[in-house]
Amino acid sequence: MGAVLARSESPARQAPGYIQPGNLLELWFHTGTACNLACPFCLEGSKPGDGRLQRISLEDARPWMDEAVSLGVEQFSFTGGEPFIVKDIVRILRYALKLNPCLVLTNGTDPVLQRLPAIESLAQLPHSLSFRVSIDYADEARHDAGRGAGSYRKAWQGLEELHWRGFKVSVARQRETGEDSAAVDRVFRELCRKHGLPEDTHIVSFPDFLTPGADPRVPAITEQCMTSYHTEQTRANFMCHFSKMVVKKNGRMRAYACTLVDDDESYDLGGSLREAQGVQVMLHHHRCYSCFAHGSSCSEIKSR
Repeated sequence: MGAVLARSESPARQAPGYIQPGNLLELWFHTGTACNLACPFCLEGSKPGDGRLQRISLEDARPWMDEAVSLGVEQFSFTGGEPFIVKDIVRILRYALKLNPCLVLTNGTDPVLQRLPAIESLAQLPHSLSFRVSIDYADEARHDAGRGAGSYRKAWQGLEELHWRGFKVSVARQRETGEDSAAVDRVFRELCRKHGLPEDTHIVSFPDFLTPGADPRVPAITEQCMTSYHTEQTRANFMCHFSKMVVKKNGRMRAYACTLVDDDESYDLGGSLREAQGVQVMLHHHRCYSCFAHGSSCSEIKSR
């Protein structure tokens, strides 16, 4: 969309843009920023032993799940770090899958491959479990340059193993400025076919969100931007309209506006979902511009 500021006023004099949350449909859990990999571009700054966001337990997550169900939440989603290095993740998913469908974002490597028997047991629960595996680039060397030697092949193996066990899978890839997205997706679909996955496997592309605490210069999003460039329907597609994320910081579980803003304390919406409900989400984080201009979203709930 390019520059989006109104010409008649400076950004400082215009009302800031925001999203007014609607019904809460999806609740995300951040399982912690510890990861088996140390990708230099990670939007969470995750690495082995990292504790910026703490690992969660079933005891941490269960009250939030119960509250979410009482509010009509339709899906639980999980991100990290790497969720499958969290000791309690299978117990958490077993409880969650008795309540709602679940989505897990994972790198698909050793933590998944080593826990496949336990993961397979989750297929018998009442609701469906889906996985999104990160494969940054179709080129193996380029992928491994960021994630470590062997990561590419392990990620594809993880996709194969999960699909073979009956779980729905999708792929997350990196999006480059000026790319032919349809052409890149076709390459990924051919790779999916070669690895025995459905050719219509959902592929999600993300721009570089930068690392936690980054402060790049992006156009300001004003209230006028949100009414001139977006409609009521497209505003409803912003994740902060229909989802929240729960993180553990300093031993406390807190609700945040979405999966992309946990490095900014101003997006801490409270210690319960009811407290967080209805709070306007101000679009001042630099990652909000990716949602505004490019429709970026970690959620798959709107594509079901």
